Amino acid sequence: MEFTPRQLEIIEAAGKILTTSGVSGLTIKNLAKEMQFSESAIYRHFESKEEIIIALLNYLADEIDIRLSKINHSLNAEEKFKVLFKEQFDFFKANPHFVVAVFSDGLMEESQVINESLLKLMNVMMKHLMPLIMEGQQKGIFTNALTTEELIHIIMGTFKLQMFKWRIANFEFDIKRKGDNMVHSILALIKK
Repeated sequence: MEFTPRQLEIIEAAGKILTTSGVSGLTIKNLAKEMQFSESAIYRHFESKEEIIIALLNYLADEIDIRLSKINHSLNAEEKFKVLFKEQFDFFKANPHFVVAVFSDGLMEESQVINESLLKLMNVMMKHLMPLIMEGQQKGIFTNALTTEELIHIIMGTFKLQMFKWRIANFEFDIKRKGDNMVHSILALIKK
């Protein structure tokens, strides 16, 4: 998806409001105030709050897809696994407002279209994780005691829990260090 520089500014500001005030605080009025715009200036770029949230989630999905597509394919499955999550933790450390967007209280209750955008986001992560886990299983690096899908649920659930803990801790701990520990723990569980 292509966004104008102004739309990206609005998405960024929306993420900051989500960080401080949650979904209920993200209003066009608050967004205009944050950006020192008129409300009509926001409406020239987005029709609604829902459209801004969807744009934010789609931008995040595209950003993740681009970054994870650049992982060196000559690495073995374990190395790719480490790089994939390092990329994620580095990105979210630099952009915590995206964590808030994904884990905002009430976001899933906002609309079905937002839920579809959240599902797209999960599918992007699965798109990169699935072949990596399958390769590791086929090459005897990862266990075959569980299906690929079961391993992905465990991995993604652990990642989501780690990000949720970081968010509710108000980003106080070092997510890169905790993330690295998480990756090593998962590998200890899934490696043959």
